[in-house]
Amino acid sequence: MPLVNTTEMFKKAYEGGYAVGAFNVNNMEIIQGITQAASKLRAPLILQVSSGARKYANHTYLVKLVEAAVEETGLPIALHLDHGDTFELCKSCIDGGFTSVMIDGSHHDYEDNVALTKQVVDYAHQFNVTVEGELGQLAGIEDDVNVSEEDASFTNPDQVYDFVTRTGVDSLAIAIGTSHGAYKFKPGQKPQLRFDILEEVGRRLPGFPIVLHGASSVIPEFVEMVNQYGGKMPDAIGIPEEMLRKAASMAVCKINIDSDLRLAMTGAIRKHFALHPEHFDPRQYLGDGRAAIEGMVEHKITKVLGCEGKA
Repeated sequence: MPLVNTTEMFKKAYEGGYAVGAFNVNNMEIIQGITQAASKLRAPLILQVSSGARKYANHTYLVKLVEAAVEETGLPIALHLDHGDTFELCKSCIDGGFTSVMIDGSHHDYEDNVALTKQVVDYAHQFNVTVEGELGQLAGIEDDVNVSEEDASFTNPDQVYDFVTRTGVDSLAIAIGTSHGAYKFKPGQKPQLRFDILEEVGRRLPGFPIVLHGASSVIPEFVEMVNQYGGKMPDAIGIPEEMLRKAASMAVCKINIDSDLRLAMTGAIRKHFALHPEHFDPRQYLGDGRAAIEGMVEHKITKVLGCEGKA
């Protein structure tokens, strides 16, 4: 089975009331942990690559690793560019074998966002590549994304129909209260998603797939592991998983997960070195990191996304 775009998986997800996990990948062990979990549960997958990951691991290596995962598992897997911010970056990924790209023009004014997004869509659709756009800005820091709380803004439902119609995008990332990175909320601050905005967007765009970024839950088990074995993280509060499951039952068809992957791998590796300081074989500690990612992704698929058995 070749890599797929997101058209069919989103159609099934919308009709089935679940979401597909979009997991950020940076190396072989992360890809293996994610795909082993999805293969065990027969879940569809989106493996997504940021511009930072491309710089770190190299575009060609990442594409070949994801193609190997498809061959190994037989799962429907889309290879997606996360937060592409220029036409040139999106074009490079399309030309290089990606089956889906995100053009994030949310930092531009509305008309410039429309123009940039349409430019990417017009190019991508020639090659059967799907395109995700974004309206509204999430606060937080993660990889190349850095938006202050002052600059963050909720998606305006009055703009969504015009934006989708004029650009031709295949899915839309909206801002309803999620946040990039592990440090989403201050201690004592209660996470809250604007389901009223999501409901109104769904009403304006019936049947259209919506995307949530910044949706890691910052699972306490892995935060505790990171803290116990080598340093103290600042207090981190993520998005409650019951809120994400509710969003997945509505119009949300894609939920992005990155910080939870990082915490799982880092916690497992720190624990390994604390218990086995004599080890120096990367296969030993990276193997533990891979196993932690596999367990975390299994949890996300069954408890948050609801996409087990949907491949």
